[in-house]
Amino acid sequence: MSQADTKPRGVLRRRLAKAFTFVLLAVVAVALFRYAGSVDWPSVGEALKGYPATQLWLAAGLAVASYLLYCGYDLAARRYAGHALSTPRVLTAAFVSYAFNLNLGALIGGVGFRFRMYLRAGIGAGVITRIVAFSIVANWLGYVALAGLLLVLAPEPLAGVASLRAWYLSAAGVAALALVVAYLLACAGLRGRVLRIRGHEYRLPSPTLALLQLALSSLNWLTIATILFVLLGREIAYPVVLGALLAGAVFAALVHIPAGLGALEAAFFTLLGNHAEQPQLIAALLVYRAIYYIAPLLLAILTYLGLETRGLQRGGRSGGD
Repeated sequence: MSQADTKPRGVLRRRLAKAFTFVLLAVVAVALFRYAGSVDWPSVGEALKGYPATQLWLAAGLAVASYLLYCGYDLAARRYAGHALSTPRVLTAAFVSYAFNLNLGALIGGVGFRFRMYLRAGIGAGVITRIVAFSIVANWLGYVALAGLLLVLAPEPLAGVASLRAWYLSAAGVAALALVVAYLLACAGLRGRVLRIRGHEYRLPSPTLALLQLALSSLNWLTIATILFVLLGREIAYPVVLGALLAGAVFAALVHIPAGLGALEAAFFTLLGNHAEQPQLIAALLVYRAIYYIAPLLLAILTYLGLETRGLQRGGRSGGD
């Protein structure tokens, strides 16, 4: 097939993807607007006031643990990519990029800020690309593993909502777990080989690093689910909360909504609507966003501005000398 034939197809795919995204955004917006109109907001306010300090501090501590686990992706990627940047600088770059990634999207946060901060630290673009690829694979590797386990061990809640037979979801779970095993086996048997996926190259890491990817990511997703589990008063079964989180995450990835706004809420209202009172559910999601999205973003903005200011000051002194 010639390049002239493939170009119109590529344009058509992009247009269809944009149309699909627009439709999903519209559906989410309409659903949330209708849902907001039925909410008893005074009761939500009372639920927010009712949170004990110990519960909030526990949720905040779990959020810190989750961010540290995510930063572990970049520390593991340091060995994978072969650079020698100090641990504090790696942690700073990972934290800032993750906070912006969650709130502004992967292209700006996960890629843009990583490139900006690593380039300023003297890391080459090729090495940064390997860091980004390693972190992305790590994040979704744990996701796929947990989703697979959940679909195999507890498919009933999702089956009821989606009107599907449980064995369909169990089969999907087995396929997801097989994908994870295939990746680990490929890393063991084809170590160092380059995979080409839709024009992007990814060099397979060592088996040890692949297992580290899986462990860090799985623990991170479990920790995030635990935050919501705690904020919901531990009254909903943990696997159900985890399933809602995973469903919301993939929905947010599909529609490319900054901060996953609406996607997570839609998943929780759908999957947990029969397990919790409406005010409690909304209050938990609001507190979760404040702790896991907004507070880290404010800290990341201050951190980034401080680094940029120091860089400008150094540049000014160098120019003066």
